[in-house]
Amino acid sequence: MKFPKNKDIHSFLNSLCEDDFSNSLKANATHVERVKYELCKRFVIYLRDENMTQSTLAKKLDIDRSRINWIVKYRIEHFTIDKLYYLYNKLDPDFELILSRPYKK
Repeated sequence: MKFPKNKDIHSFLNSLCEDDFSNSLKANATHVERVKYELCKRFVIYLRDENMTQSTLAKKLDIDRSRINWIVKYRIEHFTIDKLYYLYNKLDPDFELILSRPYKK
């Protein structure tokens, strides 16, 4: 077995780094970004609690698996609050989104 070329190794490493990570919430995130992030977190918790795969969840919600992947990797720029709420509400019909205004002096 021969060792791969440097070019092939770099190509492989770049493919791993491109989109295979979860986004974190920026320190200066807007209120809208924070709400979308929290909704995405609910999906991650749901997957874990139900011991469900992303594919199974995609079928249950009748959406493409890539959309679920975006959700669980917190790709909030691809969604609106109402879309995330609508999808999560399919999983938990009793879920209510309650917003509160931060206290200001």
